[in-house]
Amino acid sequence: LPQLAAHLREPLRPEDEEQHEEQDQELPDADSEWHAESVAVPCADRARPRDGGRKRPAGTIGEMALLEITNLHVALEDGTEIVKGVDLAVDTDSKHAIMGPNGSGKSTLAYALMGHPAYEITEGDIRLDGESLLELGADERAQRGLFLAFQYPHAIPGVTVTSFLRSAINAKRKASNGGEDDPVPVKEFRTELLAAMERLKVPRELAQRYLNDGFSGGEKKRVEILQMAMLSPRIAILDETDSGLDIDALRIVAEGVNALVGPEMGALVITHYQRILNYVTPDHVHVFVGGRVVAS
Repeated sequence: LPQLAAHLREPLRPEDEEQHEEQDQELPDADSEWHAESVAVPCADRARPRDGGRKRPAGTIGEMALLEITNLHVALEDGTEIVKGVDLAVDTDSKHAIMGPNGSGKSTLAYALMGHPAYEITEGDIRLDGESLLELGADERAQRGLFLAFQYPHAIPGVTVTSFLRSAINAKRKASNGGEDDPVPVKEFRTELLAAMERLKVPRELAQRYLNDGFSGGEKKRVEILQMAMLSPRIAILDETDSGLDIDALRIVAEGVNALVGPEMGALVITHYQRILNYVTPDHVHVFVGGRVVAS
């Protein structure tokens, strides 16, 4: 799997960005501006604090949230700074939306949180349940409960969806078992997989196909949410999961997110379109411009 997925260590090429942006041309960019002005503030006003009404600035120490991002600065390998000081706190049973225009640094933030080697954290900290993640690799962050749904999921020919999911689950189980193998029983895995596929309306035949190889945009995004359902992360980061989806696929993906967020999981939904927030109602909305959160 590491050999087949070696390309995941590289940032998107310009031609990849152009190809993916073409898929989104039918969606109005004006949604971003409209939502920032019309939805962010009312949505934040509607949110009910879970701490008896006391407000704590995001990223400060005190009643710590599960995921704490403090003064985070992220640069490319050539030193270009993209994320310029982000403070954010995301807890379980809550949905945070980060909204902003293309090129504002939203995806860079997502990749940096997950430990992508093409992005360097030059200042600040990322803590999950009080533990700093800065020295941990992407696999170690995943084992501790962090999950990233990609904006543009990569295909991995030669690895079936079933094999990928079972390997990922077994890796998490091994990590939580002190490094000793603790494979999920085949019958238990199959039962959970089929139930999750039915709930998320993922066609059964996709389970035996190579991961994302020849999948439609909607199939790729549903499989991303299927991974989230099977891995049961503590914090899920969804990087523009709505990109390129028709309304039916968007509704199915959103229903999956809504069903999974609860006492054991929180979500950080990154988008620059308003429409996904018609189906995933966030508790907090953060407006992201120029590498910073400018309003919440």
